[in-house]
Amino acid sequence: MITIDTKAAMVHVDEDGQRKSYPFQSPEAFNLVSKAWLRVGWDTKYVYGFTWLGRPIIQLPDDMIRLQEVIYQVKPDVIIETGIAHGGSLIYSASLGRMIGKGRVIGVDIEIRPHNRKAIEAHDMAPLISMIEGSSVAPEIVKQVRDKIKPGETTIIFLDSNHTYQHVLDELEAYAPMVSKGSYIVAMDGIMQDVVGAPRTSPDWVTNNPQTAVKEFLAKHKEFVLEEPAIPFNEGLKTDRVTYWPNAYLKRV
Repeated sequence: MITIDTKAAMVHVDEDGQRKSYPFQSPEAFNLVSKAWLRVGWDTKYVYGFTWLGRPIIQLPDDMIRLQEVIYQVKPDVIIETGIAHGGSLIYSASLGRMIGKGRVIGVDIEIRPHNRKAIEAHDMAPLISMIEGSSVAPEIVKQVRDKIKPGETTIIFLDSNHTYQHVLDELEAYAPMVSKGSYIVAMDGIMQDVVGAPRTSPDWVTNNPQTAVKEFLAKHKEFVLEEPAIPFNEGLKTDRVTYWPNAYLKRV
C-alpha cells in the first residue's frame, strides 16, 4: 500500500510490515506513483483516449514518444506491425517515415474490420501503408510479409496483436529473422503480468504474457539481447521508462 502526502511532499509505502518513505524529488517516489498510475490508467482505459492524425492509437503516450526516437535512430526502410485495430499505429509509423524521408509500413491483422480498412486507405498516409489480413503466425502470412522486404532493406518489427505467451513466442520465432542487425523487434504490452486482478484481465496473465515469451526466446537466440534504446537527452532523475511495454526491446546484435 502506498500513501501520497502532498503537504509533506512524501510518498510512503508499507511492505512486509515496514514503512518506507521517499521525498517527491526521489526516483523511488516517482516509481511508486508511476506504478499506481499505470494500474489506475489500465482500470480507467486511459490509453483509449488518444489519436494520431485522426485515427485511434490505443497506446500510452510515453511509449510512443520513446518509440519515435527509436525509429529515428534506426531509420528503417520497412516497419512491420502485427496488430492493426483502428490503424493509429500504422499512421503513426508512416508519418514518421514520411518525416525522415524513407520507410513504408506493413500491417498484419487476423481481422481488418471494413470501416477501419476504409479509413486507413483514405488517409493521407495510405500510400506508405500495405495491409495483410490473416494470422500473423500463419506460414503463408509470414511469407507474404517476408516477400515485401527487398534485399538489403533495414527493418524494425512491432508485435502488438495477440499478447498471449505462445502467440508472442511464435511471432518472435517467425519475424526475428527479418530484423536487421542493430535494429529491434518489440514485444509490446508486457504490463499484462503487473495488472492481474484489474478489469479486463485474467489470472493466468501472471505467466501468459509477452515478457514470459521474451525470456524463453532470448534463452535460445543469442543473436538478440534485451536492450533499452539509448535516450539522447535526459536531465531528470528518472532513468527508466514509464511504460506498458516492460522488457520489450530485443536488439539484433
